[in-house]
Amino acid sequence: MIALGDDGPFVLIAHLRKSSVCVDVGEVVESGQVIGQCGNSGNSTQPHVHVQVTDSTQWSRARGMPIAFETPTGVELPSESQIILVS
Repeated sequence: MIALGDDGPFVLIAHLRKSSVCVDVGEVVESGQVIGQCGNSGNSTQPHVHVQVTDSTQWSRARGMPIAFETPTGVELPSESQIILVS
């Protein structure tokens, strides 16, 4: 989980390859920095990474928040179920 500020929002990055995380708790990460490798955990037949942003780490009350992706053609705010390819 990456906190974007003291009180959030919080970015969850899940399904990373076991033992591949290469940042430490409390470390400040920069855009483009490698934090781990894509894995194949969860209910999936293919390796993938799950990314979501929430306003809290207390899952019983957390609300999802929009997330924008920087792509080669500009910043994109995906619609429901839209796949965004980033490089």
